[in-house]
Amino acid sequence: MVRTIRSFVLALLLPLGCGEDEPGLAPFLGEELAGGETTVFDTTRLAYALHFRNLDQQQRGDHFVGNSFFNQNWVEAPASTEGRDGLGPVFNAKSCSACHFRDGRGRPPLPGEDMLGVLIRLSVPGSTDNGGPHPVDAYGGQLQPQGITGVPAEGTPLVEYEEVPGQYPDGATYSLRQPTYRFEDLAFGPLPDDLLISPRSAPAVFGLGLLEAVPEADILAYADPDDRDGDGISGRPNYPFDPITGQPRLGRFGWKANQPGLRQQNTGAFLGDLGITTTLRPGNNCAEPQLECQQAAVSMQPEADDKVVDRVTFYVRTLAPPARRDVDDPEVLAGRELFSEVGCADCHVASFVTEDAFADIPQAANQTIWPYTDMLLHDMGEALADGRPDFDATGTEWRTPPLWGLGLLQRVNEHTMLLHDGRARDAEEAILWHGGEAERSREDFTALTPADRGRLLLFLESL
Repeated sequence: MVRTIRSFVLALLLPLGCGEDEPGLAPFLGEELAGGETTVFDTTRLAYALHFRNLDQQQRGDHFVGNSFFNQNWVEAPASTEGRDGLGPVFNAKSCSACHFRDGRGRPPLPGEDMLGVLIRLSVPGSTDNGGPHPVDAYGGQLQPQGITGVPAEGTPLVEYEEVPGQYPDGATYSLRQPTYRFEDLAFGPLPDDLLISPRSAPAVFGLGLLEAVPEADILAYADPDDRDGDGISGRPNYPFDPITGQPRLGRFGWKANQPGLRQQNTGAFLGDLGITTTLRPGNNCAEPQLECQQAAVSMQPEADDKVVDRVTFYVRTLAPPARRDVDDPEVLAGRELFSEVGCADCHVASFVTEDAFADIPQAANQTIWPYTDMLLHDMGEALADGRPDFDATGTEWRTPPLWGLGLLQRVNEHTMLLHDGRARDAEEAILWHGGEAERSREDFTALTPADRGRLLLFLESL
């Protein structure tokens, strides 16, 4: 999987001609504008890190302030760095951007690296009073591999891979990576026998404000939990607990759609990943037996005040998706049709229209966006299952990830690892891991000719 998708595809297509069997195809109106009028035209390593192109001067200033809090390291308390202390006592990273590098996607570690772009959720069977996963008594809901001075880290997560060979109906071969996770240096005793774990790659954060502005009714219009239409696709909404309203609310973000909005998502990451408290999520992230953690010095509470949370949320809401490329290329257009024909578009819904969701960001309203997601849960089969329920999400269900910006992943983040734990080394492997509701689409993909598989992958590279 060393070659790029494009070089692989061109090797297949050049001997066969360029889309001569699809003469009538044309781009859809505006499909190159992934974020409507907010779209940015950039194909550099900063393609994910740019603000809405239609922000005014004041908004751009607010965006850059939020950017500073997203990118700069937090430090231990007490510190002379005003407004930047309170890290930990245990944590996964020192900054948001440590995992979301250039506002993009994290990856599992290479041999000899620490696990940074992937975190490990922990739980045991059962649920909390608000319906969420039940934390592990001695370790909480997320393994923290780092601690501040005098506070032991909880443990070290490690991943190993086994190559699983496979073969297309036409005889072409492939290999998939099957991950196995284990833990060393556990500071608070062995993990329970009924432990449930879920590795989670850090997702890209651009375009999320536009997804937050999609009307709830438009998302639910694609839900078919009982598969009444008999197509084998039964997308379900997740209704996680919303700490703002105190009630369940439609989930949009996270690998299991377990966060209803970006303020909730951001404050959850502040606490879970950095150990930073907020008014929405007060209290440290120390499990009860962790005495050094409980007794560690803390800064003023909350460690990130509402102004900081406001600025970071504004920043994330106004990160723009990059424009599509090659939308009129005949091979890309043919791939777009194949993407629909094999059923990928049944879950990766191409477009929505946003509503007026934010008083301070009117530019996000009334935009036709092209994210390629339905934000619903789908059963992806046992091969991808983590076995860990998360509010209404079962252990085999995952939220459909958006595909916009996919073709720039190598350039921005210098890898192409996909799926919730980064096991897929590229888009082709990600498709081949699909099961459950997506099993038929996977089979239809494998039944395509090599040239048509290449065209579909070339379409994905254009996103």
